[in-house]
Amino acid sequence: MTDITSPQFHQEFENAFPLLPLKYNVGWREITSLGAGGEVPVLAEPTDDISLAQLLKFCYKRDIKVYILGGGSDTVGADKPFTGIVVRLCQNDFIRVRPGRQHVTAGSGVRLSDLVSISARRGFGGIAPLAAIPGTVGGAIRMNAGAHGVSIGDYVAELCGYNMEGSPWSASGTEIEWTYRNSSVPRDVIITAAILKLPPCDTAEELEKISTELKHRRAREPRGRSAGCAFKNVCADEPAGRLIDFCGMKNTECGDAYVSEKHANYIINSKRASEDDIIKLMSQIRRCVAEETGLYLRPEVCFVDAQGRDRVCAEAPAPCIAVLKGGSSNEKEVSLQSGSAVADALRNCGYEVDEVWVTDCEVTDRIRKANIVFPALHGGWGENGELQKLLENDSICFVGCGSDASQKVFDKLLSKKIMDEASIPTARWCVVTPDDHNVSEDFNFPVIVKPPREGSTVGIYKALTRECLEACLKKAFEYDKELLVEEYIEGPEITVGIINGEALPAIEIVTPNGFYDYDAKYLHNNGATHYLCPPEHVSEEIQAEASKQALKFYEVTGSRDLLRVDFMVGKDGVPYMLEGNNIPGFTSDSLVPKACRKAGMSFERLCATLVKAAGQHG
Repeated sequence: MTDITSPQFHQEFENAFPLLPLKYNVGWREITSLGAGGEVPVLAEPTDDISLAQLLKFCYKRDIKVYILGGGSDTVGADKPFTGIVVRLCQNDFIRVRPGRQHVTAGSGVRLSDLVSISARRGFGGIAPLAAIPGTVGGAIRMNAGAHGVSIGDYVAELCGYNMEGSPWSASGTEIEWTYRNSSVPRDVIITAAILKLPPCDTAEELEKISTELKHRRAREPRGRSAGCAFKNVCADEPAGRLIDFCGMKNTECGDAYVSEKHANYIINSKRASEDDIIKLMSQIRRCVAEETGLYLRPEVCFVDAQGRDRVCAEAPAPCIAVLKGGSSNEKEVSLQSGSAVADALRNCGYEVDEVWVTDCEVTDRIRKANIVFPALHGGWGENGELQKLLENDSICFVGCGSDASQKVFDKLLSKKIMDEASIPTARWCVVTPDDHNVSEDFNFPVIVKPPREGSTVGIYKALTRECLEACLKKAFEYDKELLVEEYIEGPEITVGIINGEALPAIEIVTPNGFYDYDAKYLHNNGATHYLCPPEHVSEEIQAEASKQALKFYEVTGSRDLLRVDFMVGKDGVPYMLEGNNIPGFTSDSLVPKACRKAGMSFERLCATLVKAAGQHG
């Protein structure tokens, strides 16, 4: 490996690049806002694309590492001397903004605040919320910087740069995947310029927005040397600063680094904090938040030494979660949606996630490798207790009801018997089979015909009269060999979710045709279904009674973690229990997450809470 600190290398380097601005033994304190770490042996500042490309080729041929430093506003320097060359793009076109007729071109070294203000003065807007974000255009694009719902990736038309071999690279904005605080710009690519397509604006109004944003930033940002936000927010409803504050970590110190009293997601360098001080303090924060909340904060700052991030995360390693989705039931498509939503939420929570598309009821080696299993399977063996029994046999921790409770809740006939035995009000019911279609003459119509072992209202029909009952039975028998027939309760429909033995706020379901069938749930061909939380047509007393009965059902079935219980409120004011759902729909727009949101729990926190509870079952 080339010794970049030797006089011989310095001479060779300067001979190869006589016009390249160079600095030796520069402290990270001088070139980063945090100022932590030791020294940079060699700092190079190319003047244009050509000199940058030549420098990259030179380093590539000699196996010399290159670290690209932007504005240094989010960087944690290394205590040990960096064993390569640090490159900073802070000359000429790299720091220029060139507005055109329809686009704005900016060098990667342009301060983001300058891009926003210069664009506004030339009549381009849309990015005022980004004005207060420190750093450069290149860094902002790589991390898809954003604020208040606006992200820079939304406006990128073209990107250009070089890979580490010194070869040109380019991409359109649509070729890049823009995600929360991240992008798919390759790690080995150095962005040199970006073309942005910004909407036209009123200059005076846009400058006022920028001024307001800067004032707000100054009001909330603590004074002192920092690298900005230390950790990524879990989501908009779970900002890292609030979580750190909740854990009582403001003013926590490690060496010369401490957690700001003003904003808990800022770590301040009080004097001469080392990289080690920063890593130890961040590790302590991550561990404390994980223990208290089940959320594993991910570093947002950039470590010059990539092992720094690994050291932070190693202090509280996140469990690996296998999210099971798919299955073989009629609810497969719904399961795929639930599984993807859960997996994304858990990744935001810092977990290692393996999305497993399952087609058979078996526990594979891939599933066994996970620390905890999160079944997002609806219907069939994924929900009726069969899979749960296999997981129990292998002593695998999993989210949701155990096998016995799953069977009781999933099978509507078993559930009805349990409701009757526990004196839980439910609609009058009976069982019919292909050989026995007898429904008592004193049954009141309409009636609901249900396959007892399906979910998502699959195969459910409403027989308005006794004459049309046979047609409904014929269609429903396609799903099961025995059917549940129950008297229809006319009135508002509500649902009560339960998380870890606590009832959530009730939700009223208002359908366009008064019947919550598959179309009303998912397709909306007959109009939109409205979800009211709190309910508008059900009194607080009835809601409280429904919650009481839901908790009773939760207890008598031996449920745990998660359950949703559905009711119809009769004209007599009684909430009649329809059924329970041990693995209800689980996208951010599903009923249980909606109720959690009303109770102040984000979808991410909900998923993490269930995972944490599952880990305690073992």
